[in-house]
Amino acid sequence: MADTQAAAPALRPRPAPAAPLQEPPPAQWHRVLTLLAVISLFIGTRTVWTQAATHRLPVALVITACYAAILACGVLTVVTRRHRTLARLDLAVLLTAVTLTLCTWVLNHNGADEAVLTTQAARELVAGHPVYGQPWPWLFGPGIALTPTVDGGYDYTYGYPPLAPLLTAPFLWLGHAGTPATVVTTAALLVAAITLWRMLPVPWRSAATMVCLGFGFLPSYARLGYPAMLGLALLVPVVVRWPRIGRGGRLGAAGIARGVCLGAACAAQQLPWFVTPFLLAGLYAVRRGELGGRGAGRLLLRVLGIVFATWLLINTYFIVHEPRTWFEGILLLITQGAVLHGQGLNIVSLLLTDGSDRLDWYGHASMLLLAGLLAVFVLFVRRLGPAATVLPWCAFYLATRSQDGYYLLMTPLWLAAVVTAPAAEFAGAWQPRPRRLPTGPRRRAALAAAGALLLAPALVSALVAATGTPPLRMRVTEVRHATPSKVSLLTVHVTNTGDHPLTPHFMLTTGEGMGRYWTVVRGPATMPAHGTAVYALRPPKGTFPVSRNNARVRVRLRAFTGDPQTLSSIDVRHLLLTPRR
Repeated sequence: MADTQAAAPALRPRPAPAAPLQEPPPAQWHRVLTLLAVISLFIGTRTVWTQAATHRLPVALVITACYAAILACGVLTVVTRRHRTLARLDLAVLLTAVTLTLCTWVLNHNGADEAVLTTQAARELVAGHPVYGQPWPWLFGPGIALTPTVDGGYDYTYGYPPLAPLLTAPFLWLGHAGTPATVVTTAALLVAAITLWRMLPVPWRSAATMVCLGFGFLPSYARLGYPAMLGLALLVPVVVRWPRIGRGGRLGAAGIARGVCLGAACAAQQLPWFVTPFLLAGLYAVRRGELGGRGAGRLLLRVLGIVFATWLLINTYFIVHEPRTWFEGILLLITQGAVLHGQGLNIVSLLLTDGSDRLDWYGHASMLLLAGLLAVFVLFVRRLGPAATVLPWCAFYLATRSQDGYYLLMTPLWLAAVVTAPAAEFAGAWQPRPRRLPTGPRRRAALAAAGALLLAPALVSALVAATGTPPLRMRVTEVRHATPSKVSLLTVHVTNTGDHPLTPHFMLTTGEGMGRYWTVVRGPATMPAHGTAVYALRPPKGTFPVSRNNARVRVRLRAFTGDPQTLSSIDVRHLLLTPRR
């Protein structure tokens, strides 16, 4: 029996069935990014819902459904264990953001000054009338902001490239306010968001939703009718993986399409003008490192040809029919001489001191900084290549008008570049280096000194502007009141301390904002150098209200001059209040 058992073959255990392949869970940073995009949709939504509940109940119901979608996406984002599910949630977040953006546009679609100007330009274009150089003061009614200029006037004309009016013309049937223009700009923002979402790698897509639609500031600019939204939508496909344009010396259909988009963006608004040199310079450096100087040069010329041909095609009608006013119009934002405004260095002359007799130098500093940053970018392109879409906007910090819109309108391009154009793309890029450049620490010191020298002119110009002194010494000698809280006339004793005759234009401002110019009832139009005069000033609306409730509100009398550009200011709040009875 024992022998029989020994001879029996041993029983082999059956192999366990193979476990089904499990999809790996999504990365935690992807989950967090989606959750942040979900949270960003709450920003401003309550205000819109309150407005809709009062005026348009169906819109309020849609927003209420969006609240449910936000909550559901938040829960599912936290608990999902599958990468595919999270990717589908990214799409749900995008669709919710698009819905909220459309709901907000339905409630607020009349636009601001950019929208009404673009709509009027489209209307004149359809009628066969000139578009550029034509003042339309009747457009600037209540709620439409004016842009005062240092020469005492206001900018009533259209000052953007012509693509926005061309695209707005088919929508003129929507109304007489800025609605046709806001349709185009809001649609452009949605196209930009969807395009960026589609072109980014899957884990990064919610970042596109968050930056384009989630925080609320870009949709607000779109509802105001800013033509920059068109430029943004056209630049997105250009910037995504832009160092790969022309790889191997071949543009291909994708490269040609990107050149067309870049040319169209430059025909939509002026902001793309500032980023284009950085993209082209970086593209040349990357391709020269791959193809050599001649190959990179030929490729760059082909790209420039496509960009210029597209830009020229869009502008041809206006070049033929109104060449001088067209040229002056598209340069208007640079040459208009608008008063100081924004959150940049100009607050030194606007708020911290009593003015400056060298306001022109803010503009010089801005242009010099742009040129210096471009030169530094070329010199250190391997390090600064990923910042090609960020560096251009630094120049506006020194400009006469440095409002934050110039910084944030193109922020989706920052995201596109940091995700799809990392430093590795520039590792082999060409950098100009003199043959006699020393090596080792001395080489680094020489390059640092070169970078500092390239930026020094801009910093010196900014210092010159900020340290200027107000050329007019003003003293209020009489205040007349229509009522105890309303000023009807100011009498000001003014002395020109400078060496040039000046033509002053006066206004009263509260806080950092600008108002309308006051009417000069009595006083000379131009003050001679070192001269003295007495001006009687009347408010533009007949009276100027002065509140006693908030003693911290700063009221300043400002005098701007256009040639040279100067600003002189004094605080007058304490002089405007009449004694209590």
